[in-house]
Formats: sequence, structure tokens, C-alpha cells
Amino acid sequence: MTDDHGWGDVGYNGLKKIGTPELDAMAAAGLRFDRFYAQQSCSPARASVMTGRHPNRMGVFWPGMPMRRNEVTVAQLLGRAGYATGHFGKWHLNGVAGPGKVMGEDDPLSPRRFGFGETFSVSNYFERDWTFGRNGVAEKAKGDGSEVIVAEALRFIGGAVERRQPFFAVVWFGSPHVPHQPLPEDLKAAGGSGYYGELIAVDRAMGKLRRGLRGLGVGESTMVWFSGDNGGWIDPEHPEANGTNAGLRGRKGDMWEGGLRVPGLVEWPSRIKPAVTSVPVGLVDILPTVADLLGLALDPEVVLDGVSLRGLLEGTMTSRPRPLGFWQFAGDQGRLTEDSGPSAWSDNRYKLVKPGRGRWELYDLLEDRGETTDVAAGHPEVVERMKAGLREWQASVIRSYGGGK
Repeated sequence: MTDDHGWGDVGYNGLKKIGTPELDAMAAAGLRFDRFYAQQSCSPARASVMTGRHPNRMGVFWPGMPMRRNEVTVAQLLGRAGYATGHFGKWHLNGVAGPGKVMGEDDPLSPRRFGFGETFSVSNYFERDWTFGRNGVAEKAKGDGSEVIVAEALRFIGGAVERRQPFFAVVWFGSPHVPHQPLPEDLKAAGGSGYYGELIAVDRAMGKLRRGLRGLGVGESTMVWFSGDNGGWIDPEHPEANGTNAGLRGRKGDMWEGGLRVPGLVEWPSRIKPAVTSVPVGLVDILPTVADLLGLALDPEVVLDGVSLRGLLEGTMTSRPRPLGFWQFAGDQGRLTEDSGPSAWSDNRYKLVKPGRGRWELYDLLEDRGETTDVAAGHPEVVERMKAGLREWQASVIRSYGGGK
């Protein structure tokens, strides 16, 4: 998963400023999601991956907020099933803000406390020549950060393959998040853009990961996901300094498509045929999909916001069975109500946006990806149906946040 990577900043979505040949090759070889959704910012997105749940359920409202210890993660599920589990790169779920720091063994919210047996991680974003924590012990690494963590992930995977043990690796890049410190040769290749220089290195690292898996003899049988963590952080005063959302409205932090829709791919050569899908999917779907594929039992009392994408991977799913909910909590952290910040409810065609108390807008995403025309007045029945769905979902989220599952 990349960090602050705009939807338009891959070649297969029209990027021309630089090439992304490795991600384009992955898109051609696997399943490309044209409507892949993260959350509006980074810590919420990471909580969604880990739990299959909306981050508001566990109080991860904004970047740097901690995840509750009682949440069950995909790493814990897979560890119990006999998988080697490793985390590499950015974590950002332990409540520590600022540049990435080493998380010691005494950190109660490090990835090692959430099911990862091996870690080479830091609390937040990182750049070149960074100090990571190898299982909580500080270790200085030389070189581009994206390539460093992929090399560590491949070392971990190689050990699992040698032991004939299945593996689960989370590789979370710190790029292309500011402050943008690419290698000099990547900066030059990007025409002086630090943002795109970091993306060149991310793309190169993804190529090394895919080739490394093939070199270990597990490329065909390994499922590889790739996505961003939120929409691009577009600066109105410097519109190209931090990438592009390619015509999508808004940016990181928004309930509009530019804040939520990100590049999304999954490759699994032995099981997935190359295809492109417009079925809306999201980070919350990863845990239930993996659990379904492996037949892992889930606690029926724990509310999941994601759905299994097994049918989509196998070519039988043509629509999403229930909408995706988004909610940016902007109020008093001690009290969550349905009016606590903007929210959205998105189904296979329509997206209902609540930008503020008592305000409702409806967009037809199949006809209007850029959310330029509010069609609420012409579809009152759709608005009322989706209002009811959003309110019911928010009530469930509030119950979880208040101590329920």
C-alpha cells in the first residue's frame, strides 16, 4: 500500500509524467479495480485493512490515532492458521504522530501486538537511509525506503518458503508522502518532481517484489494486493506537487471520490484471470475475502463492513451486495453522532453524500465520476432509500464505538 497516492498517478489510469511499467504490468496480469476505495486518510485506511471494519468503530478517526487492542486483525487470524506473518514499513496505528519512529518491544500498539511475528517497521512515513525497528530493535538501513522494505519482505518470504510455511506479508510504503526525498537519479528521471521521483522507486520496488516471488517459486500461488491508502493530497496552490486525482472531485481528507478512490489491483496467477472490473470494492473487503478463501471462522458477533470478493476473483460477482460507508468524524472525540462530520453511502451506481447537517447530495458515479452534478432532486426515492441505509449503518458504527462489537 502506498501513502498519499492519487488515483490518476499510475500509467494504466492515464499518467504521462512518468512511467509505472511494473504496476501497469501487474494491472494487465491481474484484476484491476476501477472503483477501489480506501478511507479519507492513512490511519483509518490501515485500520480497515487490518480489521475489515470501518475505522470509526474503533476510534481511528484521523491520522495518528491508535487502534483498540481488542480488535481482531487479519494477521492474528492467519497466524492462528499457521501462517508466518510479517509487517514491513509504515504502521501508523499506535497513536504516534510525526515522522516514522522505531516501535520498541514495550509499545502496546506495535504490529507485534496485533499478530505480526516479524517486523521491520516504523510508526509513520519514512524516506531514504531511515532507521527501522527490526522486531522492535533499531537498525539503520541505507538506500531508498521503498526498496529497503521490499528487500526485507522478500527475505522474510524466502525464509517461510524454505520452511515450507505459508506466509502473510504486509508491505506499507512511506511514499509518495511528503517531504519527498527520492534518490537523485529518480528525481532527475521525474523532471525534478519529488513526488513522482518517489513513485518511480515504488514502481521499481513492486517489480522487484513480483520477480522475487517468481524467483522463490511462489509467484503463481501467491495473492498480491496493491492499493493506495487515500486520495492524493492535492495542494490548490501547487496542483502538481503532490500528484493528481485525474478529474475526481476533492482530495485526501474529503468524502468526494478524490479523497476515497485509489489505485487498486490484485494478482494471483493460479486463480485470477486478467480482467478489469467496475464493481466497487475497498480495503475493508480484504479480511473477509481472505477468511472466505481459507475457510477461517470469524466471530459472528463482530460486525464487518467488508464483504468477501471471492466471487469477483472467480468471475461470478457482477455487483456489490451492499453499499460502502464512509464517515469523517470531525467533532468531540468523546461523542459520536450521525451528524459528527461528513459521510457518504456508495452503492453500485449512486453515491449519497452528506456534506453537513441536513444537507444531502446524490451523484450517479456511472455517468458522473467527477461528481459535478447533484441529481438528488430527480431521484427522491433513491435519496430516501440511501438515507435510511446510511443512518442504519451509522447507528451500528456508533454501537461499536461505544463498546459493542
